[in-house]
Amino acid sequence: MLIYGINPVAEALRAGRVTRLRVADRSDARLRTLLSDAGRRHVDVSHVDAATLDRLSRNGVHQGVVADVEAPGIETLDGLVASASGAALLVVLDGVEDPHNVGAIIRTVDAAGAHGVVRQTRRAAALDGAAAKASAGAVSHVPIVDVVNIARALTELKALGVWTIGLSEDATQSYDRVDWTQPSAVVLGAEGSGLRRLVRETCDIVVSIPMAGHVESLNVSVAAGVVLFEAARQRRESSGQASGAEK
Repeated sequence: MLIYGINPVAEALRAGRVTRLRVADRSDARLRTLLSDAGRRHVDVSHVDAATLDRLSRNGVHQGVVADVEAPGIETLDGLVASASGAALLVVLDGVEDPHNVGAIIRTVDAAGAHGVVRQTRRAAALDGAAAKASAGAVSHVPIVDVVNIARALTELKALGVWTIGLSEDATQSYDRVDWTQPSAVVLGAEGSGLRRLVRETCDIVVSIPMAGHVESLNVSVAAGVVLFEAARQRRESSGQASGAEK
């Protein structure tokens, strides 16, 4: 698949997934650093004109570089949970299809120290192009599981000991009243339509982010950040308390 932009390509290089680079001649210290890294990794580099990069990136903001990368390896739900360091913290996307939102969520998953993303194959944004750019390269590092059915995936996560927590603006319980230190998956619905009925009913619990302003809800990627960093806060505090108790 193709990705573009200096940060996404640099992260893909770091992850060892780039098979070919196409670059336009431009004076940019970051691009020179990227090319130097590509040389050390023996990645094939072709010099092309900017119009070629415009075409390959579909007029995206390519910053002078487009890369061919290997697609992410196939992950499984049980493998994702088993490979988590500590209690698993996952994000499940129920119909989130906008590539910018998907990329921003993946970036937040990486930043918050969560362990992966679960999404439906049929209703999923491609992970190249705009999604990779919006993720600032995190798409090269965050494990992603594609499933056929989200409700069924939630049932499988429950069987693996993961607490499934849906997010909806009309829920009465606040997100920060949940114990996020246990194995958890936050389930996010598409903007506008939210969680689908069966998915919502399959969740162990549904919570909301209290809103103090005039708008009814947050952008889904922002909501993901609010919840994930609350989970990260709770886990840091729990870990600190545990360390103190051991002393």
